[in-house]
Amino acid sequence: MGKRKANPNKNNCVACGVCVGQCPREAISIYKGCYALVDTLKCIGCGICQKACPADVISMVDEGEVSCGNS
Repeated sequence: MGKRKANPNKNNCVACGVCVGQCPREAISIYKGCYALVDTLKCIGCGICQKACPADVISMVDEGEVSCGNS
């Protein structure tokens, strides 16, 4: 089993920014005001963003399954 990473579903993300404020590694940004985007090089897979997301659109997936926020 590989390292886990945050993978927001950009189609359902409401770009509220809650995950940005919760990420301890500053790995998440809001792309052009539209959806959350995760820098997989910074993400440590802690899951804090997933728990904090009010829209419940962030999943934790194995590193090889991350699709640059295009879940």
